[in-house]
Amino acid sequence: MMSEAREQARREIAFCESVLAKGGLSVLTETLRDASDLSTWTHYPKDDVFDPQTGAQWFYHSHPADDPDGATEHGHFHCFVRPDGADGPIHHLIAVGVDPYGKLVRLFTVNQWVVGDDWLDAEPTIALLDKFDVHMPRPSYLVNRWLTAVLAAHEDEIANLIRERDRTLNAHKPATGVQVREDRALEVTSELRL
Repeated sequence: MMSEAREQARREIAFCESVLAKGGLSVLTETLRDASDLSTWTHYPKDDVFDPQTGAQWFYHSHPADDPDGATEHGHFHCFVRPDGADGPIHHLIAVGVDPYGKLVRLFTVNQWVVGDDWLDAEPTIALLDKFDVHMPRPSYLVNRWLTAVLAAHEDEIANLIRERDRTLNAHKPATGVQVREDRALEVTSELRL
């Protein structure tokens, strides 16, 4: 990505965070504002966010208290693209972890069994990154623009994580009779702490 576009994305992240902070809010509080109670692993919002014009889709879920990442990470946004629309295949791009204050703490990829997406190898997945562009009013336009900007600002790092995902899967030796992308012993396939 050109450095100017990356810098613009970083400015948009800061802008969204500062507007939310003026109201005592964060990306996390806005994402969860319509939740009557918070349950681990439950999708927020309930039916995910989907932009029919771009095919971008996401949901957030939180971790149980005993999760190894629970000390620093409240939960994460799973980001997808449906290039052929709502009824077409869905491809996981990246997970975006945030702390209890909504601050970005890590980016990571997961094995296919985690999200049950339609698999694409690294390069076709990377080619979809530019399609993640969410212009929807709910749960918050600022959250949608923040998440879009996070993927744009970290596009190079995400591309590297997706390539590392495939290298990890290629090197992994699952138990006999288990397909590597279905091996529950392998969940996170690459990550970058921020």
